[in-house]
Amino acid sequence: MKTEILLYPKQKQFIDSTEKADEVLYGGAAGGGKSYGQLCDALIYAVNYPKSRQLILRRTLPELEKSLIRVSLGLFPKEIYKYSESRHTGEFVNGSIIDFGYCDSETDVYRYQSAEYDVIRFDELTHFTEQMYLYLMSRLRGTSDFPRAMKSSTNPGGIGHSWVKGRFIDIGEPGKIHEIKGCKRLFIPATVFENKALMRNDPDYVKRLKNLSEKDRRQLLDGDWDTNEGQYFSEWRRELHVCEPFVIPKDWRRYFAMDYGLDMLAGYWIAVDPFENAYVYREIYQSGLIISEAAKAILELQGNDVPEIYIAPPDMWNRRQDTGKSVAELFLDFGIPLFKASNDRVQGWYCLKEWLHPRTDEFGEKKPKLRIFANCTEVIRTLPSLVFDSRNPNDVGDRVHEYTHAADALRYWASARPMFSKAAEEEDEFENEMENFLIYGI
Repeated sequence: MKTEILLYPKQKQFIDSTEKADEVLYGGAAGGGKSYGQLCDALIYAVNYPKSRQLILRRTLPELEKSLIRVSLGLFPKEIYKYSESRHTGEFVNGSIIDFGYCDSETDVYRYQSAEYDVIRFDELTHFTEQMYLYLMSRLRGTSDFPRAMKSSTNPGGIGHSWVKGRFIDIGEPGKIHEIKGCKRLFIPATVFENKALMRNDPDYVKRLKNLSEKDRRQLLDGDWDTNEGQYFSEWRRELHVCEPFVIPKDWRRYFAMDYGLDMLAGYWIAVDPFENAYVYREIYQSGLIISEAAKAILELQGNDVPEIYIAPPDMWNRRQDTGKSVAELFLDFGIPLFKASNDRVQGWYCLKEWLHPRTDEFGEKKPKLRIFANCTEVIRTLPSLVFDSRNPNDVGDRVHEYTHAADALRYWASARPMFSKAAEEEDEFENEMENFLIYGI
């Protein structure tokens, strides 16, 4: 018996990753051949590693039966494979098995409490919670020397969008293995255009995806992980707003803006070129720093690249009961004079949205006025995740405060450096304010 399996390059990369990475995500646009890739991978693994044990999961039993089980019965050769409908288990003649499972609720994971698997596969990972994923990872164990891995496929969106994005997409460049706390993770992006069979047999599929809402279209057609339900900065496009680092010319104006507290110091160095294009080019994002440590960390990181002005929120001018000094005065004692930004949240967000809004530049290209260096990973991770406040649709929701630190720092900068329609008196007023601060330290 000889079975030929035709694979696209991304599907082959997914299959070849088993011995290279501990956790793999094959994800992106709908129609990219992800589920088929999972089943081909499961078949090849079962054949190559006799008596191996695999678990393939969907969120519900009906989803499992209508997709993975149905496709596997047509794909796996009947000469070597037999499926038990009552046990939802497939058995190979070499002793390998594949369990088809589901987790309709978080407690369902405990049905696998005593199980051992060599490979655990999640189809549509964003339909699962992080707790489900982490618990089932503990079932990846055994006495054999087979390569073990968590292998998942999914589209963006769903209840698990944020944690999946944080675990696989935000960690670095796709297609490359990133080691996080001793665990090797890999994200393989997929697009519908890689599925040549689908493009050939159903050319109108892309047209149907284009008719979806903007959010669904970006997720399912473009495979865009930076959009989510209720997204505040809908202007955000990673391909537009993120750029590779370059050397900032000495004559560009430089600023530093921060949001500070013991829970997090989020600080950003921003340069503005002669055409009023701004670049966020350096980041400090660290928790647990007292004021002296925070000031030291800022000064050490910037070295001789000193900004014209340091921008901070107005609450840093509140006097502390223990010292009688404000946080701003203490930062000044350690060599950092601060400028007080406006704390009008809504106006600040509006200013930041203007900077992020793509517009035709001086060379005729449509670009945002604010771009972010790829090494500023925390702002790239958190900014697209911000959503509207349910109590005030003009404001950003701050229930998950961990996501707002970097954006708050940029908001303070945007408030102090707003984009105007070049009204001379407003520009002069801003410049005079900066000049007075620099001369008198007010």
